[in-house]
Amino acid sequence: MNPIKLIFKILALPFVLIFTIIAPLLTFLFCSASVFLTILSGIGVLVSIALFFAGTTTGCIVFLIISFLLSPFGLQAIAEWLIGRVNGINYSLRSFLMS
Repeated sequence: MNPIKLIFKILALPFVLIFTIIAPLLTFLFCSASVFLTILSGIGVLVSIALFFAGTTTGCIVFLIISFLLSPFGLQAIAEWLIGRVNGINYSLRSFLMS
C-alpha cells in the first residue's frame, strides 16, 4: 500500500467518526423540527388570510413570506439538502477508507 494513502486514511478516520455521529443526529433534529415548522407555516397562512380580510396587505405579505420560508419548500428543503451532503461526505470517506 502506498504510504501517502495510508497517512490520508489515518487522517480521514476521525472525520468518518464525526460524520457518522453527526449525520443521524442532524436527521433526527430535522425530522423533529420539520413537524413544528410545518404547523407554524400553516398557522402563518391562516394569520395571513385573516390579515388580508382585515385590510392589512403589508402584514399579509410578510406572513406569507415567513410561512413560505417555514414550509417544506423553504428552509426545510435547504436543510434536507445539507443533510444529504453530510451523508454523501460520510459515505465517500467510508469508501475511501475501504479502498
